[in-house]
Amino acid sequence: MATKIPIPKLGQSEETVKIEKWRVKEGDTIKKGDILFEVETDKAVLEVESQFEGTLLKIVVPAGKEVPVMCTAAVIGNPGEALPAIDEIKAPATKTEASKAAAPTAAKTASAAPKVETQNAPAYKAPEPVFSTPAAKAKPSPRARNFAKDYLIDLNKITGTGGENGRVTEKDVRNYLESSGYLSKKITPAAFNVAQKEKLELLSIEASGENGRITLADVKAAAFEKPKELSTIRKVIAKRLTTSKQQIPHFYVTVSVDMSSIMEMRKRLKEEGINYSVNVFIIKAVAMALKEFPSLNSETDGNTIKNKSKINVGVAVSLDNGLVVPVVRNTDKKALDEIQDEVAELAEKARKGKLLPEEMKGGSFTISNMGMLGVENFVAIINPGESGILAVSSTIPTPVVKDGQIVIRDMMKITLSADHRAVDGSEGAKFVNSVKIKLEDKNFLLT
Repeated sequence: MATKIPIPKLGQSEETVKIEKWRVKEGDTIKKGDILFEVETDKAVLEVESQFEGTLLKIVVPAGKEVPVMCTAAVIGNPGEALPAIDEIKAPATKTEASKAAAPTAAKTASAAPKVETQNAPAYKAPEPVFSTPAAKAKPSPRARNFAKDYLIDLNKITGTGGENGRVTEKDVRNYLESSGYLSKKITPAAFNVAQKEKLELLSIEASGENGRITLADVKAAAFEKPKELSTIRKVIAKRLTTSKQQIPHFYVTVSVDMSSIMEMRKRLKEEGINYSVNVFIIKAVAMALKEFPSLNSETDGNTIKNKSKINVGVAVSLDNGLVVPVVRNTDKKALDEIQDEVAELAEKARKGKLLPEEMKGGSFTISNMGMLGVENFVAIINPGESGILAVSSTIPTPVVKDGQIVIRDMMKITLSADHRAVDGSEGAKFVNSVKIKLEDKNFLLT
C-alpha cells in the first residue's frame, strides 16, 4: 500500500515551511534514512529523512512552495501502485503565488507589438505568469492576459471596465497600450527575449541606447534591480530585529581589552597541539560574568522581569542566507575544551544546514563576534527574549601606555548592548569590565 510522506513539524512555533530542494526524483528507489528533501524554516535549512522504503511515486509539493506542516509532501510505494487520495494543500497566499495563480492557460501572439528592431516581438511558446495582485477586484480575461504578456504590460496599472467588478479586458489593455507610450518603445530582439524571461514591464526599463532604444544591458540592469522576495530566514531576522529595536530601549557600553596574554597562551597551546579559538575564551569569560550580574541573564516585557537559572550563551554564526544563533547550554559549568568542541560542532552543523531547532532555542545571552572580519568596533541588536548581547571586534596590535611607557599590545574592543528596562547603565559598565578583567587574567580562564 502506498504511503503518504508528511512534512514533519520541526519546532513548536513552526506552522509553515518551504521545501528548498528535493534530493530525489520521482521513480527513485528510496531506503529508510535517505534524505528526501531540504526544508527552510524560520531558523534554518534542515534535511528530512525517509522513514519508509519503496519507490518515490509522486512529488506532491514542488520546491520553493510554502505549505503547512504535516501536509503530504510525497508518496512512496511499489512501482505502478495506485496513488492514495491527497487533500488539497492550502497555504497562505503570497504576492508571488498570486501572480502565478493569474497565469494564462494559453499564449497568443498579439496583432501588434512594440518596435523591436529587425523583428516583431515573438509570442511566448509556453504559458507564463503575468503581473497581478490579490487585491484585484476580478481576474483579467484570458485574452487580456495573453495580450499583456506579449507587450510586457503590468496589468495592475490598468483600470478594468468589464462587468460589475471591473474586470480587465483586451480592450482595456489596447487602450492602455495606445495611451501609455508603449508603441513608441524600441527594443532589440535579444533584450526583448530577456525581458520576457525576467517578466519585466517594458515601461519600467530605462533606455540608454541610440534614439531611446532599450538594449540588452538596460534589461539586465532592470532585472538586477527587480525586487526579490526575502528567504524565510531573512524575513524572520527582519521581523525579530525590527521588533527588538522598536520595543527594547538599547544602551551601549564599550571597553578595550588587552588580549596579549590570551594570544601568547594560544600560541603556546597551539605548539602543544591544542588549538583554541579566541571566541572560546570570550564565551567562557562572559559566562562567568553573567553569574555575577544576573540582570544580564534575564528577560523582561517592561512589567515583569524573569531571571534565568541557567546560563545558555548563544553564538551568532553567519551563513550565506542569513544568521543563526546556536546555543551552548550551561556554559558556565563547562571547561574551555568542552566549549571549543561544542562551538565547533554547532558551527559546522549550521554551515551544513543540519542544526536542529532545539539547538537554537533557550539562549539567555548572545555573543556576536566579527573579529575575523577586520572590524574595529560595532554594536549589535539584542535578541528578543534576552537582555543583552556582546559585540566582539578584531584584536589589533595597538600602541598603549603601560607603566608610563608606550608599548604595543593586542587590543580588542567589546561593546555591550543592554536592555535599559532590565539593566542599569552602571551595571552594564561593571559587566563589561568584569569580562575585561577575566580575559586579561589568563590564570582565571584556566580554572
